[in-house]
Amino acid sequence: MYAEVIVDISHGDVDRIFEYSTDGCGEVFVGSRVTVPFGRYTVEGIVMRLKESSEYPPEKIKKIIKVLEETPALTEETLKLADYIVKSCYVTRAAALRLFLPAEMRKGKVREQFKKYVALADGVNADEVASSLKKSAVRQKDLLMFLSENGRAELARVNETFGASAVKGLNVKGYLEITEEKVFRAPYKTLDAFGKKVQLTVKQQRAVESIENTDKTVSLVYGVTGSGKTEVYLELIERAIKRGKTAIMLVPEISLTPQMLRQLRSRFGETAAILHSGLSMGERFDEWWRLRTGEAKIAIGARSAVFAPLENVGIIIIDEEHDGSYSSESSPRYVTGNVAEYRAELNGAKLVLGSATPSVESFLKAKDGVYNLVELPDRINKKPLPVVDVVDMRKEIRRGNNSPFSSALKEEIEYCLKDGNQAIIFLNQRGYSKTVICTECGHVQKCDSCDVALTYHKEDESLLCHYCGAKYKMITACTECGSPFIRYGGFGTERVVAELKKLFPEARILRMDRDTTQTKEGHFKILSEFSEGKADILVGTQMIAKGHDFPSVTLVGILDADMSLHFSDFRSGERTFQLLTQVAGRSGRAEKAGTVVLQTYSPEHPVLLRAINYDYNGFFEHEISVRKATGFPPYADIVRILVSGADSEAALGVTKSVYEELGALRAERKDDFLFFGCMKAPLKKLQGKFRYQVLMRITSGKGELKDRIFAVSDKYNSRTVSVYMEINPNNLT
Repeated sequence: MYAEVIVDISHGDVDRIFEYSTDGCGEVFVGSRVTVPFGRYTVEGIVMRLKESSEYPPEKIKKIIKVLEETPALTEETLKLADYIVKSCYVTRAAALRLFLPAEMRKGKVREQFKKYVALADGVNADEVASSLKKSAVRQKDLLMFLSENGRAELARVNETFGASAVKGLNVKGYLEITEEKVFRAPYKTLDAFGKKVQLTVKQQRAVESIENTDKTVSLVYGVTGSGKTEVYLELIERAIKRGKTAIMLVPEISLTPQMLRQLRSRFGETAAILHSGLSMGERFDEWWRLRTGEAKIAIGARSAVFAPLENVGIIIIDEEHDGSYSSESSPRYVTGNVAEYRAELNGAKLVLGSATPSVESFLKAKDGVYNLVELPDRINKKPLPVVDVVDMRKEIRRGNNSPFSSALKEEIEYCLKDGNQAIIFLNQRGYSKTVICTECGHVQKCDSCDVALTYHKEDESLLCHYCGAKYKMITACTECGSPFIRYGGFGTERVVAELKKLFPEARILRMDRDTTQTKEGHFKILSEFSEGKADILVGTQMIAKGHDFPSVTLVGILDADMSLHFSDFRSGERTFQLLTQVAGRSGRAEKAGTVVLQTYSPEHPVLLRAINYDYNGFFEHEISVRKATGFPPYADIVRILVSGADSEAALGVTKSVYEELGALRAERKDDFLFFGCMKAPLKKLQGKFRYQVLMRITSGKGELKDRIFAVSDKYNSRTVSVYMEINPNNLT
């Protein structure tokens, strides 16, 4: 028997099948992980196919060294999914296959964990054995009595208490039985399951039936915040499980996974497993294997959980489907929704997309009948959406108020605390201040490796680059002119907390951003404390904006609401509308009415005006007409060739070559090119590399043209200059 193997080396030169003999290595399956000889090295690989004969002479075919697991790590379905990633994301097979395996498993850094136990052997009478031992065998006698009274115990603890020699002495004589059992490293052990199955409303029931009975693969659940989308998801998962199927539930933020896991455990017990990058190596490995072996039937996690090793998938749910986190910004640059749709089709499963503010592309497909549209227009508690009070911060500054808070927000926080309620303050900027500026020469402190301003973090007196993570000591004088006159520009979450403590010294305040959630259970601890009423105010970035349900929150304050409107990205208006609507939806979700104070320097902006009125349909109609008129997605595809290198001249030279060759292609296919240009990337330098781009807008759906563009870009990719292609990138900086 011969195996066709893809070796785990992501390089174009070895991106092909290699044949190996299976003789003498044990049983091999399609999808098995194996070690094979490769040149002078031994490498890991995945068996893609098995066949009876080979075209090559037997003496030239090397043998598989070892099969790494009895159960093949990948199924035939996931191998098909990997082929889809290769073709749609323009990556090597090895890079695609890595998506389906825990990284530490590939590197051999983690394996199953076992624990040894010791007990009295069958038929052993402790008193009789103890009386037959020498008087000096005190520890052996004590051990016999201990096991007689307590039964089985961990071998490590017994060795520590009674001594390894005592255990060995009794074991040699046949008085003990030592066994070994697999230990499951369970994440969120302290997470209590809560809640019970609720009676669905008529509208929720109709939503479930519509999704179950449609002949379309994809359903879009468009429901306002608090409309009960989660209960619809849980009912759909329950029905899939009862049919003997499995389920995948995706959420946009790691911070949302404990909350969803808790609800899944309350309904389905230990059949739910969690997958995300915040788990320890052992936890991720064990949860992955529980899903692969069928012990767990529901995968819950962020973006990467779409690759969960489940078989016979019946339903895939993507909550907050509009969220940008569902698009990978590192290779392979996949879009979770596209992968999920292909996987659903492979399994004959349903894909459910849910959002109060669907992406423009998804809502257009629902409007055009490509997706099944399911609407939940009302909150479960029948309460109206919170009233939004818009504050013009230009007037506040003219009145001499330079703090992060308007007078209206200060008053609302005071009322909220006085009534014993909770407040959320949202600002999508961590740190103490956005910039450090010299008042003499105007110099802004920037990262040495990136073309971005450094953010001041007061807690450890440092300047931090939020792109590459570089850390610098806080300056006492301008590095350009030497002036000691330094001022801070803008506010971050750290400074907001400091200002709140001055205004409301009695208030208990929590902060939730990337700085405060770096530990494994950082998100979970902060959210648990807030939900349990151990804090009055939660200050945070976008990770607090969606999905959370805090019944006691009656006030949401939004600072710098128009910040994201001014990004040079065609999606900036859409993202701003979505973020503001999601944040506002955290208020008044229970019996008490909610209030939102939205602070802005652009109160007349049409996106903000529609957001404060929760007018998604009005926003959609305006946005889609603009996109159609200007030739932006979904009416065209943006293709970007990004070139980066440590040597600016070398990167620029490659960019010119790519531009010239693609220019010839444009001349040949001019009707398919709506825009074609070459320029520096908006972020000119990142992590020490200079960046240039060739930017195109081409007629939508031209797969063959994209293949030709990729062939040109890939030809110039090298070790010194990186060249890669992005299609409709989520971030154009």
